[in-house]
Amino acid sequence: MSQSIQRVAVEVENHQSTKKNAGVPRSLIYFILSICFFCILADGYDLGIYGAVLPSLLDYQPWGLSPAHAGTIGSYALFGMLFGAIFVGSVTDLIGRKRTLIICVTLFSITMIICAISTSPGMFGLFRFIGGIGLGGVIPTASALAIEYSPPHRRSFNYALMFSGYSFGTVLAAILAILLLDSLGWRFMFWIGAIPLLLIPIMIKYLPESVSFLISRGRYKEAETICKRYDMDISFFGKPEEKNEELDVDQKKSVRGLFSKEYIRATLAIFLTYIMGFYLVYGLNTWLPQIMRELGYSLNSSLSFLLVMNLTAGIGALLASAVADRWGSKRVIAVSYSLAALSAFLLTVGVPSMAVVYCLVGIAGFGAVGSTQIMNAFVTKYYPAESRATAIGWGLGIGRIGAISGPVIIGFLLSMKFDLIWSFYTFVIAGIVATLGVTLIPNKKDEVV
Repeated sequence: MSQSIQRVAVEVENHQSTKKNAGVPRSLIYFILSICFFCILADGYDLGIYGAVLPSLLDYQPWGLSPAHAGTIGSYALFGMLFGAIFVGSVTDLIGRKRTLIICVTLFSITMIICAISTSPGMFGLFRFIGGIGLGGVIPTASALAIEYSPPHRRSFNYALMFSGYSFGTVLAAILAILLLDSLGWRFMFWIGAIPLLLIPIMIKYLPESVSFLISRGRYKEAETICKRYDMDISFFGKPEEKNEELDVDQKKSVRGLFSKEYIRATLAIFLTYIMGFYLVYGLNTWLPQIMRELGYSLNSSLSFLLVMNLTAGIGALLASAVADRWGSKRVIAVSYSLAALSAFLLTVGVPSMAVVYCLVGIAGFGAVGSTQIMNAFVTKYYPAESRATAIGWGLGIGRIGAISGPVIIGFLLSMKFDLIWSFYTFVIAGIVATLGVTLIPNKKDEVV
């Protein structure tokens, strides 16, 4: 009798273990990643389309924009993203991932419509800023949602798969501008940016709230309801009793948690890395075509450099993230930023082969844009569920300092007729400092991040 009972107990234990290992159904993971991918793709399109239509805006006689005025308007969305990433990133840890993501997508899609029908530069710039708030909130919210529904051994890869939408969104903006801008005008390009509104009904009906978020807020019944609906084991998301009860609840749920004794060093190092990383991303995306033109390359070649950079960033990030899940994101990020610095330096020494130039630009794109994608996944894994959206939101928000200063500093150097080599030297310095910032982040005990 005792042997029979023991055998039944073992079978029950094995069944529970199998159920626990099942985690989240693959169909649900793919659905959530797809929704987040298209949200991030729209984010990338929204930001990339301004640079693509800028020549047309400068030629639009009713507004009579000067290059300086157009550049100022271009920074409005980045300022909006700074506020959006910090504010919305904190809000999503209070009201939930699903609701925040829906609000943000709706906001920036509607502002794209208003930009398309704007009657003045002032109106256009105002709604670029407001749309930037929504854009800034999409990344931390989608990041947290994608990470929390991914199994631990696939988090970096799944995140990179989702966030590759950003690179493909910027590429899509460039390609559509080449095909449609001359015939349909710049306003039509902004109408295209409103297409994500079609996703809203699907998100409202089918997108689940983050179970990890609900557990962290003590909303266990809602978490159990979602798990039953999608046939998930709630233990996959962590049990309430496993939470660190010694840490003050209010502290975990506020910005103060980022600057607590446990996380202050990591937070500051992450901020430094984001600032330098964003300097690379937005400096290269804004000025690479113009710099390459002034170096003697044709306009078509300059545009192809931009396409190669972003395509390499998206594809390279997927490959690097798979490695990061095995070796740890921190190592991969440090190596990637180092490669960005090295490739930027090699571009200054004069490369005779066009193929080598394309390779170096591609490596720079992966090292700059791709590293930032992996960095986002790293941050969402580094902090606890109660504050990870706040952490990524603040990191992305503070990083906008680099995003704004990159185009401005490079523009200043070009306007002052400095040798073009100095523009690349700033990228080299940014890559080196970003690498240093990553190495200063403390390792977490018994955990590969």
